[in-house]
Amino acid sequence: MAARQKLMRAIRVFEFGSPEVLKLQEVPVPEPGANEVLIKVHACGVNPVETYIRSGTYSRTPTLPYTPGSDVAGVVEAVGKSVGSFKKGDRVFTTKTVTGGYAEYTTAQDHTVFPLPENMDFGQGAAIGIPYFTAFRALIHSARAKPGESVLIHGASGGVGIAACQIARAYGLKVLGTAGTEHGRKIVLKNGAHKVFDHREPGYVDKIQEYVGENGVNVIIEMLSNINLQHDLHLLSYGGRVIIVGSRGPIEINPRDTMKKETSIIGVSLYSCPKDDFLQSLAALLAGMETGWLQPVVGPHYLLENAAQAHEDIIKSQGASGKMILVMT
Repeated sequence: MAARQKLMRAIRVFEFGSPEVLKLQEVPVPEPGANEVLIKVHACGVNPVETYIRSGTYSRTPTLPYTPGSDVAGVVEAVGKSVGSFKKGDRVFTTKTVTGGYAEYTTAQDHTVFPLPENMDFGQGAAIGIPYFTAFRALIHSARAKPGESVLIHGASGGVGIAACQIARAYGLKVLGTAGTEHGRKIVLKNGAHKVFDHREPGYVDKIQEYVGENGVNVIIEMLSNINLQHDLHLLSYGGRVIIVGSRGPIEINPRDTMKKETSIIGVSLYSCPKDDFLQSLAALLAGMETGWLQPVVGPHYLLENAAQAHEDIIKSQGASGKMILVMT
């Protein structure tokens, strides 16, 4: 008699829609392919992009049914026959999964799996992938930010925002941030910002303008461009760049506001990142782990069965305070 296939709990999506389409089910534990690693998941990051994909409104949608999640940290359970760089029991994190990270086990191609430093816990490991690679791509590849320039990180207390603060400070930029709660603002200051503003305070844009003066700010990393983009254009320096990391809808702007100071609006998508850029980001971020400036801040924890609540909260919360994660136990 054939051995009974081992089962695991996983979140499955059978139709696009509201958070309620995230269904907890028992499914077979996946088998790793020749170049894949099977990981026992301890934590998985929750990213806003996963809510857009789930709703069916994102530019890229997976084939149904699917399991969300890409930023996993855990322990290697098994490896494919062609994998020589990992063994059972290794602590690892991923930047991408094959079978989805909202699950007790997941597979990932070996070139997307990396050793998790001993000084980082699994929650921190699950906060590295999308946030840090997105922040590095936005700051270095898209904005081409240079030491001595100023950067405003609009919405700096979430996963990408904290990553951007740490990277910008490490690369010698003058770092300004905004956050919507006192706790969030303390986190932003602790993680590299020289100055922080309350983006829920009436007139806060005027305060930023007063602080940066008539020269403006060189780079703005924008998490909510459907609300802030028009304001951002007025805050920029000559030749300034707004890098759009997130948007939840359309916005009307006056294109003339880009002309006077010859400013740029540049969108960022990690899915469009060329391999060479990815490898550059990887080298810089691994160096950040070695030297100590890369220190993920973990925020709210949710059990796997509460994934729908996590998706609700990441969009509707009053203010981020670190990276949101799912934990398996």
